[in-house]
Amino acid sequence: MSEKVALPQFFGVKAGMTRIFDAEGNHVTVTVIKLIPNFVTQVKTKETDGYEAYQIGYGEKRESLVNKATKGHLAKSKTAANLTRFAEIRTEGVTSEYLGKQLSLEPFVAETSIDVCSTSKGKGMQGVMKKYNFKGGPAAHGSMFHRRPGAIGNRATPARVFKGKKMPGHMGAAKVTVQNLKVVEVNEEKGYLLVRGSVPGAKNGFVKISKSIKK
Repeated sequence: MSEKVALPQFFGVKAGMTRIFDAEGNHVTVTVIKLIPNFVTQVKTKETDGYEAYQIGYGEKRESLVNKATKGHLAKSKTAANLTRFAEIRTEGVTSEYLGKQLSLEPFVAETSIDVCSTSKGKGMQGVMKKYNFKGGPAAHGSMFHRRPGAIGNRATPARVFKGKKMPGHMGAAKVTVQNLKVVEVNEEKGYLLVRGSVPGAKNGFVKISKSIKK
């Protein structure tokens, strides 16, 4: 296997939550992140692309599920894994020597501050009480006004509903980032990383873990 390279970001899979006990016997709630291979599949430079970045490939599948264009792209980067998902890491001073190499977890030792980004759980179509925490109307039988949003419009002036009005609609399935979480443990041999607390997203969903930008 080629030498691994260290970058300030990688992708994993949310496996679920559990609890552990630290050296002092304190109960710690953690999220388990399954470690998956991440490879540098393209190096973007100012000369060819107008900016500098590394393209990261992850999410390996069986070969029959990878289209020809993606196979050609992976072959150009000399990556043997059948990757299907790609993302970019903007950085200064990129080097072509990183092309095709696997990412290292060296920057993410225990007690490292990280930001975790993922797609939140989808909640479907929801009303204003669940979506925006509206109080709602009286619960009495004759009130005729229980969970509705109430009046939304205006009179003759301006005779329209203001943009951004909180109304029923789709909830969840949005990009969410939680900042300044702590890495509790990294175990590359068994293929997991423990993060203190909860992270957004459902089980088996991909999560982006990066070094905290506000630390």
